[in-house]
Amino acid sequence: MSDAMTVTRLLTRKDALNESRVDSTRILLPLLDGEVLLKIDRVAITTNNITYAAFGDAMQYWEFFPTHCEGWGHMPVWGFAEVVLSEAEGVEVGERFYGYFPIASHIKMQADRVSKRGFYDVSKHRQALVSAYNQYTRCSNDPAYVRENENYQMIVRPLFITSFMGADFLQDNKFFGARQILISSASSKTAYGTAFCLHEKYDVELIGLTSRGNRAFVDSLGCYHRSAVYEEVTTMSKNTPTLYMDFSGNEALRATIHHHFGDALTYDCFAGSAQNTNFLRDTALPGPKPRLYFAPVQIRKRNEDWGHDVVNQRFNEAQLDFVRRVSDRQNPWMEVTETRGYAGAQALIAEMHAGRIDPRKGHVLVL
Repeated sequence: MSDAMTVTRLLTRKDALNESRVDSTRILLPLLDGEVLLKIDRVAITTNNITYAAFGDAMQYWEFFPTHCEGWGHMPVWGFAEVVLSEAEGVEVGERFYGYFPIASHIKMQADRVSKRGFYDVSKHRQALVSAYNQYTRCSNDPAYVRENENYQMIVRPLFITSFMGADFLQDNKFFGARQILISSASSKTAYGTAFCLHEKYDVELIGLTSRGNRAFVDSLGCYHRSAVYEEVTTMSKNTPTLYMDFSGNEALRATIHHHFGDALTYDCFAGSAQNTNFLRDTALPGPKPRLYFAPVQIRKRNEDWGHDVVNQRFNEAQLDFVRRVSDRQNPWMEVTETRGYAGAQALIAEMHAGRIDPRKGHVLVL
């Protein structure tokens, strides 16, 4: 005879990402062979998660954690969970894992490809999805894991993989011939993570584009060669080969940059946005066609070029450097704020979706 347990979860309205509701569902027990049940402990909430939801249909993010509620989805987040029940050989009760989760109290997975590094969830609905999101890392064997830095790892790691591979993508393509890179939403963690990976390493100037209110913060980071407010774009020289790295998704800003730089614009790289939740549209701009950058594509390329172990080693070293920098006690780039419970998560997501978040803060949800 089967039993069941109640799972609390936060659902996001797919056509209004600032709207959410708390409900419950049931997980059938006992577990079947190969299954594990994890209790989700703490997760990070960042603009990256809003982007996942924004592209939920177009890029299949909604499909990782089906809700079976029409019009409502699970916004994916990154965080830590502990095994509370296991029928999977090599996965023990009490072990802690880092990975991709829904905002919920528990999750049941089908563990396979179990190794010292961790396991993959091979549940039927996930088998056709991007495998990088299906991997769960065993904390006890993760060279990048430091228990007291969990909050920073949750916030930084999924953003920094975008930053690290984005910077690698640009230099791998010799910056498409550009001599300067305009980086919009320069105060965002993914943007300044990208600048951190490029600063003083290559002969290209990094210009952080930001709002007047965030300019002082952007300047304080020291990872851009200079900053500019959005209104100053049209005062820049039109003669320098320029690459646009877009973390804002602002179509008016994109149009201004294309029309102002014209033939000097060598590449337009769209890396996602929390505020513009439309998929990248063709608005018939002059110059290069805007291209969507997707980190797993570059990861796949580098796995072939370097091998998986080398990619992991290089990323882990860079991530630890970045975490040390953002958490520096004398001059921190980030202040971590913990929010507790589902109601707190609802308010935080609504504020983040509206763009009303202090760039100095990183947000962790404790469940």
